[in-house]
Amino acid sequence: MIVEKFFASCPRGLEPLLVEDLSAAGVAHVKQIPGGVHFAADWPSCYAINLHSRIATRVLWRVAHGRYAKEDDIYRLALETSWTKWFDVGQTIRVDVTAVKSPLKSLEFITLRIKDAVCDRFRREFDKRPSVDTREPDVRIHSFITVDECTLYVDTSGAPLYQRGLRQKTVEAPLKENIAAGILRLSGWQPGTPLIDPMCGSGTFLVEAAQMALNIAPGAGRDFGFQRLKNFDLPVWKAMLDTAMDAEKPAAFANIYGSDLSPVAVRAALANLDRAGLLPAVSLSSGDVLAIDAPAEAGVMIANPPYGERLSELDDLAEFYPLLGSALKRKFAGWNCYLLSADTRLPKMMRLTPSKKTPLFNGALECRLYEFKMVSGSNRKA
Repeated sequence: MIVEKFFASCPRGLEPLLVEDLSAAGVAHVKQIPGGVHFAADWPSCYAINLHSRIATRVLWRVAHGRYAKEDDIYRLALETSWTKWFDVGQTIRVDVTAVKSPLKSLEFITLRIKDAVCDRFRREFDKRPSVDTREPDVRIHSFITVDECTLYVDTSGAPLYQRGLRQKTVEAPLKENIAAGILRLSGWQPGTPLIDPMCGSGTFLVEAAQMALNIAPGAGRDFGFQRLKNFDLPVWKAMLDTAMDAEKPAAFANIYGSDLSPVAVRAALANLDRAGLLPAVSLSSGDVLAIDAPAEAGVMIANPPYGERLSELDDLAEFYPLLGSALKRKFAGWNCYLLSADTRLPKMMRLTPSKKTPLFNGALECRLYEFKMVSGSNRKA
């Protein structure tokens, strides 16, 4: 088997979980950095990571690397890369550039130069050039530029991997699926253990948990960038997908509960679970987190409560947090509760001491995942 170099990106804070996913796919040589993991693997392993990883955002195949001093050096690197071996002139392309500490002034200009180089390479060989499609390209090309080095990648994922092909309805500021999956893993929740999201929004935690409980591969319902490359091995992929689908369990109640104060959110969660074929696995209801009872004596509660950006919202939250703290103490004794928030006031205002704080990034927003092990009465030491 030919071994290639890859880079898998993920939300910052979830890199150790991504390493676990890579190990599960049989990948041995990994190097973890903030925001992702470099690794070497064969193509079946690349397919498996795209299909099975709940944490990865993209899996990028490294195709060229070199030093540069000016834009023309990056153009020459891209021109000498064998694009014509990997996709056809009739396929559409998109180029994205990320730079860290690069002295070059314009990312837009570098993007344009790489796109020109790819097209010039095709023109040189076929007297024709591929078209650009920024919305739904057949092939995505990524460039990562540091102070004096440029790396070129072909995206094997296509659309980001957190897009499972399931979400139909969203509410305001939905959580990305790979962050939800990461939080479930960080909580230590295991399928079969009672789980509740009492502020479920459009149901991202519920969908991820139900998929985990029913052993459904997160990528089983979508397609991938690697399927549009010339080296795509259809028999290997079909066998892998068939194996994954044969391992799925029939949809049945999985001890997963969700509720929300907003009827609109509950309807959105209902639609998303229904579309994913997961409705039998989840008990969904309308209710106020301050009033609902725990559905079992012990379990895991996970929630992404609102964290205000405007002053009026911050004032509202200052009233809400103490009520939430006392509701959890009263109703969820015996439960491990996990709250994701960008509001650092949350534990103090809830009058609870977290047993763990895990830094996570929800996009560019720095958050904390707070763990509260609820006992009856006060959590404070005497």
